[in-house]
Amino acid sequence: MAQGSRYTNISSATTTQVLTGRGRLMAILVNTAVLSGVITVYDNTTTTGTPIATITEPGTLLQNHYLLDFKGIEVSLGIRIVTSAAHNLTVIWDK
Repeated sequence: MAQGSRYTNISSATTTQVLTGRGRLMAILVNTAVLSGVITVYDNTTTTGTPIATITEPGTLLQNHYLLDFKGIEVSLGIRIVTSAAHNLTVIWDK
């Protein structure tokens, strides 16, 4: 299944379909954190269902960048990410 890691950069408050279909979510590198920002990750092609993760950043940032390691979690429908603010993220994934 793995063909080597790929990446998608997200740099605004938006909804991004990173992958459609089966694959693996390896990690999310938060390049620029945002005060009280929210990052929601779905195994889906819509923003419905139970999220894989909802990351809420604090009102006082302790660091500007960090890594969220998902350790290659399998997704069956896809990877859809919703950002509430102008984060700068690099999503690392395998198909």
